Amino acid sequence: MLACERKNGIGGAGGDPVVTAGAGKVALITGASSGFGLLISLELAKAGYDVAAGLRRPEAAAELLAQAELADVTGRIHIFQLDICAEEQVKAAASALEQKFGRLDVLVNNAGEAVGGMVEEVPLSGWRKQMETNFFGTVSVTQHMLPLLRKTGRSKIILMSSISGRVGFPGYGPYAASKFALEGFGESLSMELMPFGIDVVLVQPGAYGTPIWNKGFGELAVKEGSPYSGLLKGVLDYSERTARESGDPQEVARLVASISSMTKPRFRYTLPRGTRITARIKGLLPDRLFQRVVYRMLNRR
Repeated sequence: MLACERKNGIGGAGGDPVVTAGAGKVALITGASSGFGLLISLELAKAGYDVAAGLRRPEAAAELLAQAELADVTGRIHIFQLDICAEEQVKAAASALEQKFGRLDVLVNNAGEAVGGMVEEVPLSGWRKQMETNFFGTVSVTQHMLPLLRKTGRSKIILMSSISGRVGFPGYGPYAASKFALEGFGESLSMELMPFGIDVVLVQPGAYGTPIWNKGFGELAVKEGSPYSGLLKGVLDYSERTARESGDPQEVARLVASISSMTKPRFRYTLPRGTRITARIKGLLPDRLFQRVVYRMLNRR
């Protein structure tokens, strides 16, 4: 288990400590090397949390540590090697957290990846890889961190879902399936943990310009002779357009930091505004009509 432990404190004028929402509290963020995970780690550190930043490859921590230094929160960032698909590493991380801090107040299940393609054309190995990371890995981390979260008391589990956990777009089948599974998991988990005062929260971002889409959809191409070539071209054009027009991912990080300090958070948060509208429209329209609207939108040139 690797940990970067630098003791730079956060002080106010005259060296007096700044009272912050997370003072004395600990948060674990999975997938903290980039994207939402990196930004959330920094926001929680700035809020006063000791942040256990879980990274599959600790050597990928350079950007996070550089940003932490700029924000003067290096002393609150602690790097943990954590591949959420390797249960032994998850167990070791839980043990190390208990030994180092003796508590865990916030768990942000953020690590994930995006596998894109048409259902017929994505190999079964791709489906398994998607579910192993986005769903089973999240379940594993949650299981092994729960004893520490329960011990702490009023703690929170924040599940980074997606609008794809409410709306399944063509070409997003594997990703949507993993997020729909996460939504059901979160609903059951939330009620199971009510007696312990642990809040479970689902955050459903829409399209934001984070590296997950470059990794998952960047290699996706229209295959010659594919019966889905026309629709897939529309999907790729739509994905590229929404990525260009996406909002600032910092607002997702700020939301997570805000949820972490709330006494009574809601169960679901959807952002940005356009994504909330999409979810609302789906709830209002008959299913077949909504599907036709999406299909026409993706075939618009």
